[in-house]
Amino acid sequence: MWSQPLSNESVRTLNRLARPVTGAVEDYDELLGLVDGRRLVLIGEASHGTHEFYRERARITRRLIDELGFNAVAVEGDWPDAYRVNRYVMGDSNDGDAHTSLGGFRRFPTWMWRNRDVLAFIQWLRARNDTQSSPSTKTGFYGLDLYSLRASIEAVVNYLERVDPEEARRARERYSCFDHVGADGQAYGYALASGAADPCEDAVMSQLLELRRQSENYLLAHGVANEDEQFYAEENAQLVHDAEQYYRLMYRANVSSWNLRDSHMANTLDHLIAYLGHRSAPTKVVVWAHNSHVGDARATSMRARGELNIGQLARERYGDQALLVGFSTDTGYVTAASDWGGPTERKRVRSARPDSHEAKLHAAGIPQFWVPTQDFAVDEELLGTRLERAIGVIYRPDTELQSHYFEADLAQQFDIVIHLDHTRALEPLDVTPLWDAGEPSETYPTGL
Repeated sequence: MWSQPLSNESVRTLNRLARPVTGAVEDYDELLGLVDGRRLVLIGEASHGTHEFYRERARITRRLIDELGFNAVAVEGDWPDAYRVNRYVMGDSNDGDAHTSLGGFRRFPTWMWRNRDVLAFIQWLRARNDTQSSPSTKTGFYGLDLYSLRASIEAVVNYLERVDPEEARRARERYSCFDHVGADGQAYGYALASGAADPCEDAVMSQLLELRRQSENYLLAHGVANEDEQFYAEENAQLVHDAEQYYRLMYRANVSSWNLRDSHMANTLDHLIAYLGHRSAPTKVVVWAHNSHVGDARATSMRARGELNIGQLARERYGDQALLVGFSTDTGYVTAASDWGGPTERKRVRSARPDSHEAKLHAAGIPQFWVPTQDFAVDEELLGTRLERAIGVIYRPDTELQSHYFEADLAQQFDIVIHLDHTRALEPLDVTPLWDAGEPSETYPTGL
């Protein structure tokens, strides 16, 4: 693997290719030109806890909505929690403000969606939607993930209680298969693996099929106004089905739970595009997820493990209609935990390894910039496979190479890369003393 510093000539080439990000309105004019005519823009993040990634992603998304007519934002978050936000931004909620609408995001890691940058975006989206005279010109907010087993079960039952109380009773009976683990997905998977429980596979499939079978009757009885609620309920029933499979198989070494999860997210995206498309065309969606989900898995070491992701599936299903955008940083601070379920911390991010893509981009000496990866072809030294850093919700700097680096061909993984050289930690809405203690006070420009 290439591990030497970039030559002076390659540094000059990278400087020539870079489009600086300065905070000016025109920063992403050319990027929007590359998007124009596409239906999907998948925007990543190199960590789940970096302020600048969230900030710039929101800046781009606002322009996609205002200037190119994107009408949905689909995030790496749970369907019922995000749908509560969707109701708020569409003006159909009892939540009094954006902060309250984010109240469903209580599962670890809470900071991933309950943070200042997401709050500001939700406030902007609600204000923007309030200026629209038709629901078809409003932009919704949706979740793609499958961890909300219990909440989705409750959502299906609650919907049926409103439209078909007898079927609600049968749904409770079917879902009672999970009662012995409290509908906790990991506990369910462990109970199956240890032989302490029977699988709920048939029960959740039966409920999903029955809800779909009755959908036309429910719409006839309760009117077209019930269409959104029916779609919401069916997606929750689908989520329960997929989550049951995910947790049932997660302890089996021969099955990749990663593939189950990303396939679910990609399929949910397909369902969302199809549903919105029959009401208002064309459907254009921005996806927010980690780089490891958004970047094409075929261009990374994931391929050798037989793993796929949303970015790969989007390219396979939508071709040139999908644009993949990744982020990177060299150093700074990140909001993360030391262990799964652990307290929220503000942690210093080590400088990137010299044999990494991040170090290559750092060599440009430009604080913030973006570049279309196809431009790398003008310089062979900028192409090829190197290490790439990925920080999720856990950051372990002491084992950074083993825990956070993988091999990737950046030019094949993404269409666009945005490099923000020094970054700071995402600010949670629920700040703890441990998080406060993690970073010295700094002043940052507010216009960026």
